Amino acid sequence: MKFSRLFPLTLAALSLGAAGAQTLVPFSDAKLPFSVSTPKGWLGVDLGDKTNGLNMVSAKTPPATMIRLLFVPKQSSANLNLTNEINGFEEGVRSTGVKVSRQSSYTARYGGLSGIERELLITKDGKSVKMRVWFAQGPKNLYSFQVTDTPQRYAAASTLFTKMMGTLKFK
Repeated sequence: MKFSRLFPLTLAALSLGAAGAQTLVPFSDAKLPFSVSTPKGWLGVDLGDKTNGLNMVSAKTPPATMIRLLFVPKQSSANLNLTNEINGFEEGVRSTGVKVSRQSSYTARYGGLSGIERELLITKDGKSVKMRVWFAQGPKNLYSFQVTDTPQRYAAASTLFTKMMGTLKFK
């Protein structure tokens, strides 16, 4: 399973308003194995990376909070090693030439699934973003849900992400 190729697009899209206090509205799509409430007025974005899931930004112009709710079908019903998966994600991000500093790592449960959540500080050419990423697995899919924003705006974005994740339901 590979989510690492997605990171360069995340940095580019961030160079795109604030998360702040947001009203959440229910969102469901038959193509997604989950439903979730998303911030009202946010924009869906196609990053051209052929991933499965939902990508959204808070604004058309920089800076913008980015939230990605991604999934990859598992090759079998066997359980994956989530530590290996999230470590592979971090290594994939590093392979793009950025510095990745892990700020925290803990177990988190959303929508009935337990997973690993990490907060990362990602730096390149004197510019930084903070990312919170949660990896979990269900019977059929591996999930990578993440929020990314500037360090100055990250606390508000992370609070909004927590609020969203509290509405998550897997189908």
